[in-house]
Amino acid sequence: MRQDGDGIDLETSIGYLLKETASALRASMEAVLRPLGMTITHYSCLELLAQRPGLSNSELARGTFVTRQSMNVLLQALERDGFVTRASEPSVGKALPTQLTASGRRSLEQASAAVRGVEQRMLEGLTEQQQADARQVLRSMVTALRRQD
Repeated sequence: MRQDGDGIDLETSIGYLLKETASALRASMEAVLRPLGMTITHYSCLELLAQRPGLSNSELARGTFVTRQSMNVLLQALERDGFVTRASEPSVGKALPTQLTASGRRSLEQASAAVRGVEQRMLEGLTEQQQADARQVLRSMVTALRRQD
């Protein structure tokens, strides 16, 4: 416990605990995705496309927290490997909507099961109400931080 009153007490800092949690979650997800030949960004991209077909490169980049350039490289690899297809011509504007292929869906099913297992392990010992409360508190924190930006 920090005694001098300056700085952040790592034992009580919510921000530090969130970062530690995010780091542990990332490491656990990487461990289950690696044998499937996926990264977290690869998985997140496929999951977003399954839930929101036709997203553009920019929308996928925002949803997976990477740059547009990084997403473009990933999409090229996913298209080359047969996980996604992209229109050759934009339907509106400059965006090339992306869709999952059957192979992409099969790959996503395996990855989703693995990631679900990690999340279940993370939530062990929490009641349904505690899980709901945690979601609400985290959403409130995101809203508060975005409101000030």
